[in-house]
Amino acid sequence: QVQLEESGGGLVQAGDSLRLSCVSNGRTFSNNAMGWFRQAPGKEREFVARVSGSGAISAYADSVKGRFTISRDNNKNTVWLQMHSLQPEDTAVYYCAAARNPLAGDTSGLWHYWGQGTQVTVSS
Repeated sequence: QVQLEESGGGLVQAGDSLRLSCVSNGRTFSNNAMGWFRQAPGKEREFVARVSGSGAISAYADSVKGRFTISRDNNKNTVWLQMHSLQPEDTAVYYCAAARNPLAGDTSGLWHYWGQGTQVTVSS
């Protein structure tokens, strides 16, 4: 069972930056695609970004493209989400996710392991 632990959330102002971290206890971390999803109050969980097991392939939701960057270090079993130019609409609980395969799509049902989430609040 893969366990994921997120950190780095907080309260920031519009225009600020934050970096979220997620550490996995998986034995074969490089075999797992890693992703970030978020869920705002009253809304469904939505895809934010994902990265392949090797780190070579990444994808982003249109709403964060150009502002967020996902990266990973397979030697540290860690994936990050660097967020710039944060806006109030980015306010949500951010979840780290892992898939059993090196590649996974944007649909949350394709992901097998989830962290507990970290709150990001952006004030205007």
